Amino acid sequence: MSTVEVPLEQAASSEAAADAARSARGPDRAFRAILTLFGLTVLAVPGLMVLQLVRSSQLSLDKFGLAFLTSTVWDPAREEFGALPFIYGTVVSSLIAIVLAVPVSLGLAIFLSDLAPHRIRRPLGFMVELLAAIPSVVYGFWGMANLVPWLRDTVQPPIIKVFGYLPLFEGPPLGFGMFAAGVILAIMIVPTITSVSREVMQAVPQLHREAAVGLGASAWDTIRYAVLPSARSGIIGAIILGLNRALGETMAVTMVIGNRPQVSASIFQPGYSMASVIANEFVEAPSDIYVSALSEIALLLFGVALLLNLFARWLVNSTKNRLERRA
Repeated sequence: MSTVEVPLEQAASSEAAADAARSARGPDRAFRAILTLFGLTVLAVPGLMVLQLVRSSQLSLDKFGLAFLTSTVWDPAREEFGALPFIYGTVVSSLIAIVLAVPVSLGLAIFLSDLAPHRIRRPLGFMVELLAAIPSVVYGFWGMANLVPWLRDTVQPPIIKVFGYLPLFEGPPLGFGMFAAGVILAIMIVPTITSVSREVMQAVPQLHREAAVGLGASAWDTIRYAVLPSARSGIIGAIILGLNRALGETMAVTMVIGNRPQVSASIFQPGYSMASVIANEFVEAPSDIYVSALSEIALLLFGVALLLNLFARWLVNSTKNRLERRA
């Protein structure tokens, strides 16, 4: 073979390889473009939702302004709308849920991360996570059929008898009300707070525990002084995530809260939540201003949930990253 033919063959093979590489880059570029489109969709959907909610709320914003947030009047017949009863019902029921759920959730998280025997750790963790898989309407049906009668006949009468002089517990035992909604929400947010708190506690370096034990600390002292301080920010983030879930819950709350637009100091009285009023009244809203008022409530709920979720995720991620750097 002559010396001229060898460079020609090499040039031909190089050109063929370049053609093959170019042909391979075509599908790769298409695949990357499709995935980029999917990623942009995740950002575009919330943006479009906010834009539409702002446009739908414009009539209410122009007519009521900031008074919409402080007014207690909700009268569709006179087209007078105020969101305070729904904000109040949402906040009170969610706070009741947090007060009831946090001790149980932290106890479960501590037990699963540090104290539970290995043979029951996995089954118990699975049962806790199973609570999150139960549909909301099932919780609501159980609340109407079992929880509300139990609260009305067993729980509320002795509390009212002893503490009925306090505005917080005054009124007849109805069963339905903000307390019932708070109990339902507490059961529903326990898996969220437990799972995230457990994950953060497990991220605490084992060296911290061993150092505490080496200094003579008991199991409780180890958790109190070595685990909980390191995981504090992440636990707060878990609680905020649970609060976020409680704020946006609809069906279960709608079925047990009583759906009465009022501001009452008693947690045993019926109330109304922002998610519930949207679900109950949006389809039957007869006027544009009515729809606009409901849209403004939805916009407010969306904004609060988004800000809480971003803050909670930041706390959890910052805590995990800090603990992983220490490990």
